[in-house]
Amino acid sequence: MQLHRRLLLHLVAAGAAYLTTLSLNAYAQSYPTRSVHIIVGFPAGGTADIVARLVGQCLSEKLDQQFVIENRPGAGTNIATETVVRAPPDGYTLLATASTNTINPAFYSNLNFNFVRDITMVSGISRQPLVLDVYPSVPVTSVPELIAYAKANPGHLSMASFGTGTTSQAAIELFKMMAGVSLLHVPYHGSAPMVTDLLGGRVQTAIDALPTSLEHIRAGKLRALAVTTATRSEALPDVPTLGEFLPGYEVVGWVGVGAPARTPAEVVKKLNEEINICLGDAGLLARLAQLGATAFVRSPSELAALVVAETEKWAEVTKFAGITPQ
Repeated sequence: MQLHRRLLLHLVAAGAAYLTTLSLNAYAQSYPTRSVHIIVGFPAGGTADIVARLVGQCLSEKLDQQFVIENRPGAGTNIATETVVRAPPDGYTLLATASTNTINPAFYSNLNFNFVRDITMVSGISRQPLVLDVYPSVPVTSVPELIAYAKANPGHLSMASFGTGTTSQAAIELFKMMAGVSLLHVPYHGSAPMVTDLLGGRVQTAIDALPTSLEHIRAGKLRALAVTTATRSEALPDVPTLGEFLPGYEVVGWVGVGAPARTPAEVVKKLNEEINICLGDAGLLARLAQLGATAFVRSPSELAALVVAETEKWAEVTKFAGITPQ
């Protein structure tokens, strides 16, 4: 009798698991049945916004539902991230994740979430260098000249970032540390307003995402001194890397997609597959190339591993630089 009871319980449990699997598979197959919102933690016009819109448009066409981009800038993407963390884990609220998300835990001491724990990584979108720009009237034409100028005028040369706790500020802090210079950091609420002030000469230098600055560099309105990646950018092949002057320097910007933790794995898998198909589209690849970016194809597990590694890296850098979290 006891054996029959155990067998019955085993069959019930197996049946429940099977029905759950069927239910999740059916949910994933029908998903999405309504509009999906992608929350971007930067203002319109920045790199994350542009590439999120490119992928959102592709997904809208492929999945026959609208993927709506919502800009919720502020606090180094933390406002947008917390919005998604608190959203239902059903695949209808997504986050335009970025390299900034791996940096701001070291800059903010009282976050209401843990990015690694509370956001499920879905897919990469783009990978791009940052670029060290100067306003044309600044009397430097190379990184060594900029370093010499900064040392001769300690604390007087302004260098803008597109936000406190962002990849841009991290790149500036790493530059200051490795070059041994004192700069006046000027944070903005996004790349687009930062570039507007840089073009107007209200700040002298900046480290920006390449896609936002590229057209102004090509037009001669800004002077590019270096890119932050380990190798030169195909979009600016004559512009050196910062690592050519500061060996070991490397900062890479990337944009991806995340979802609230506990989003069904089948939905994450479907989104990853569809986004990766979008990233193979010739038109989208050409648009990324125009921006100085490349496709960033990653599985959810690969992207999650990168997030963990970069979070640890930037925690060490900020600690070494003596930066106190806000």
